[in-house]
Amino acid sequence: MATIHLNKAGFLRRVADIDNKEWKFLGERPALIDFYAPWCGPCKMLSPVLEELSEEFEGKVDIYKVNVDEEEELSAAFGIRSVPTLIFVPMNGAPQMSAGALPKPQLKEAIERILL
Repeated sequence: MATIHLNKAGFLRRVADIDNKEWKFLGERPALIDFYAPWCGPCKMLSPVLEELSEEFEGKVDIYKVNVDEEEELSAAFGIRSVPTLIFVPMNGAPQMSAGALPKPQLKEAIERILL
């Protein structure tokens, strides 16, 4: 399974209703959301790592990508100020945000600790 690119409609269907004041995760599995920009160097370096992790955690964690240039409303809803920004969305509880590109070992450890 590869990472899945989300627009607002896909986000509302797979993750959460950003217009609702109360957070309610709609996914079937925990999720990692990469807010990125195509012109961002660190985002380009992170992309293949996320593809590898999407295969390693297939069926356990969904990995999504949101282009901040195309989805300004989603970016604003989460207060995204820099890219890449990763949001870890567990099945229960509030999402956790991490700014910057993490190396694969740290990212894998964070997925296991926060999401599984």
